Amino acid sequence: DPKERAEHVMLVDLGRNDLGRVCQPGTVKVSELMVIERYSHVMHIVSQVEGLLAEGQTVWDLLMASFPAGTVSGAPKIRAMQLIHALEPDARGPYSGVYGGVDLAGALNTAITIRTMVVLPHAEGGWRVQVQAGAGVVADSKPELEYQETLNKARGMLKALACLLPAQP
Repeated sequence: DPKERAEHVMLVDLGRNDLGRVCQPGTVKVSELMVIERYSHVMHIVSQVEGLLAEGQTVWDLLMASFPAGTVSGAPKIRAMQLIHALEPDARGPYSGVYGGVDLAGALNTAITIRTMVVLPHAEGGWRVQVQAGAGVVADSKPELEYQETLNKARGMLKALACLLPAQP
């Protein structure tokens, strides 16, 4: 799909720009470009952007330069985040955030929380469950297709929740 490819290339460029802020000049590269990964409910286009940290930069500087990731904020990043804040009715919570860790050698390994399920006790008993998934919106996006994409991405979590419901007679 040309729209998906163009969106992905834009996000790879944004990732290169983010890394370029903290990496040694000339070391930022795209080692994999647009590899298709298939999962039970969706397919993803995946690219690998990497570079060598500049002297004086730490994994924490890298983390700050990289997040929020363009894949969940958009571009231009600051204006996109302002629009998200103004237009989305609820805070994202852990959705579109980052989790990970640093090993004993100092290597940082993180992942973006692109699909989340938050389960909280309900004041009247039982549980309140919030499932979050999203899609990239660009100028030529078709709202109905983006909506379907979010449903496809959430489907695995929703199916897991359905298993908890009592059997219907």
